[in-house]
Amino acid sequence: MSRPALLATDLDGTLLRSDGTLSDRTRAAVAAAEESGVEVVFVTARPPRWLDELADAVGGHGVALCGNGAFVLDVARREVVESHPFAPADLRVLLADLRAAVPGIGFAVECADGMRRDEHFLDAHRDDAVGHDLEAVGAGKLLARAPDVEQEAFLTRVSEVVGDRAELGFSGAVGLAELTPRGVTKASGLQTWCTERGIAARDVWACGDMSNDLPMLAWAGRALAVANAHPDVLAAADEVIGSNDDDGVAQVLERLTAP
Repeated sequence: MSRPALLATDLDGTLLRSDGTLSDRTRAAVAAAEESGVEVVFVTARPPRWLDELADAVGGHGVALCGNGAFVLDVARREVVESHPFAPADLRVLLADLRAAVPGIGFAVECADGMRRDEHFLDAHRDDAVGHDLEAVGAGKLLARAPDVEQEAFLTRVSEVVGDRAELGFSGAVGLAELTPRGVTKASGLQTWCTERGIAARDVWACGDMSNDLPMLAWAGRALAVANAHPDVLAAADEVIGSNDDDGVAQVLERLTAP
């Protein structure tokens, strides 16, 4: 295929190595792609507060699509410039239904200005974010955890309760259910971004590794799965590339920019 206008890539498990770092090779490949006219956009489940360390790696556009499509973040300014939150009334009902269905469940929400959690959602890194009115803070992403329930059973139960009222994604975080408002996915965020810039889906390549990447991979003109991807992602891909620890995305970018 001809060169894409844009390469969209997930971060954890895809662009980043298993230790969470961005290799020098990948950093250089992203910069070279941008210079050659291929935009590289990060599309990630990470909330805005987890993107600061990558501020020097985003391209000239300066943004990342994060929270599984819930937020558009100006990384350099550390400012959310667009968000797609839950309607408070819808979130209130979802929380009540999940609490009734899964005893001991805990919740946190990711907002433009940080995280909030209830007393049942333990977070060793955040002792300052406890609050009970989670539905009143502009939540773009809902996190749910039930430590006493086996992971597969927990995710299945959450899916059954939520139905089509929200999007349930899985980014690989053990024991964590990640929900965004109905219709808000990595694909919706990427599609909006591209439409605003006159970029057609056929001119986009997308890279991912987990099930929350599937909508984005289905929308893009070419779907690339890293070798370490979930079997469902490998099955959906047009091409399997090197693993994240082998800088698979960098290899693709180097191929695109080779003389």
